[in-house]
Amino acid sequence: MNPLLKEIRHNPVLWLLVFVPAVFVVKARSHEAGTTLFVLSILAVVPLATLLSHATESVAAKTGDAVGGLLNATLGNLTELVIALAALRAGEYALVKGSIAGAIVTNTLFMLGASFLLGGLRHHVQEYNRTSARFQAGLLFLATIALLIPSAIADADSAASASFTHTLSLALAVMLIIAYGLGMFFSLTTHRELFGSSSHGEEGEEPWPIGLALIMLAVVTVIVAFVSEVFVESVQEAATSLGMTPAFVGLIVVALVGAAAEMASAFSAARKNRLDLSVGIALGSASQIALFVAPVLVLLSYAIGPAPMDLQFWPGAVVMMLIATLTAALVSNSGRSAWFVGVLVVMVYLIFAMTLYLLPPQTS
Repeated sequence: MNPLLKEIRHNPVLWLLVFVPAVFVVKARSHEAGTTLFVLSILAVVPLATLLSHATESVAAKTGDAVGGLLNATLGNLTELVIALAALRAGEYALVKGSIAGAIVTNTLFMLGASFLLGGLRHHVQEYNRTSARFQAGLLFLATIALLIPSAIADADSAASASFTHTLSLALAVMLIIAYGLGMFFSLTTHRELFGSSSHGEEGEEPWPIGLALIMLAVVTVIVAFVSEVFVESVQEAATSLGMTPAFVGLIVVALVGAAAEMASAFSAARKNRLDLSVGIALGSASQIALFVAPVLVLLSYAIGPAPMDLQFWPGAVVMMLIATLTAALVSNSGRSAWFVGVLVVMVYLIFAMTLYLLPPQTS
């Protein structure tokens, strides 16, 4: 535990860990402090994300950036999965779909673009494994097509019944899970030599021992999940008091807080010229949500939900996911990046955020 205590003493951001117990104390004593819990949960997520970032970098130092990025994306998405499961049990399917669409757009545009921007401000030109980036973008494009079809059929053919949409969604969910499994087998087993790091990272902070790093990954991920649940419970009341629209909250605010841990890892890696890890976290997380988390939620809705959930999203969400996927495929095609590339990608995200804030689309 000495490396952890040393890190806490020397990193002022980690002093914000005092807000973690404060979140649960306020929640236990007051059930009407929505805005207070909203602010406290954001302050609590920041140091937890920093710990998760250091733990991920320590694991990546031992396993390589490809595995490190996959591990961070998987653990980071547990937060979104926990939030979605709670909404699934309550039958809040609009919130579930909003969190899925928001996570895909946020990870693909904001996390990737900000990584390019932050890394580019420190390094003139950065390189990363183009094969790995195109692979993740390809998986994401496949998932986006699968998410688009039920919505397109329902809008184009009025004869498409609800039972047809549910059956189609169930079949697509199984296909996407199979595609995700085959993709992981391809990248981690049969063709793993294609996914090595292209960039040479700087020597940064001394990594933690692998045992401590894995324990911290597990423990901090669980704590982030609980804090995120408090955040989601308080966000609607806070949104009303702060003048935020439901669409903006669901697709922007909730997605940003849910991905805070992954963002901390991706941004830190980009600044240290380890852009392979940043790209792996951003695109890997988005493709995992689309190919694994969303289909699993469809399957689980038959067991724990009040009714089966389908993959029919409202048109605005479908358009944003498709544009985000195409943008990621376009900017990651060269294997090189500079700060202005990040500006372009973040601008696309800000266009979406501004639109949702001013004129939110209707949800189904």
